[in-house]
Amino acid sequence: MQLESTLTCPACGHQQIETMPTDACQFFYDCRRCGLRLKPKSGDCCVFCSYGTVPCPPIQTSGVCCS
Repeated sequence: MQLESTLTCPACGHQQIETMPTDACQFFYDCRRCGLRLKPKSGDCCVFCSYGTVPCPPIQTSGVCCS
């Protein structure tokens, strides 16, 4: 399982490598450059599934998101 994912801000394009939590989904992330609060896109469970290079650990292991 990969625990690091690169998040890309849709507003300014800033990329940041972050370590994903293994016990919960992350619903919000504040861009470190422009301050935009990222939220999951419709149908995605977390910001990593929407804006990251690697899906969150629950999706990686079981294909099911933590709710």
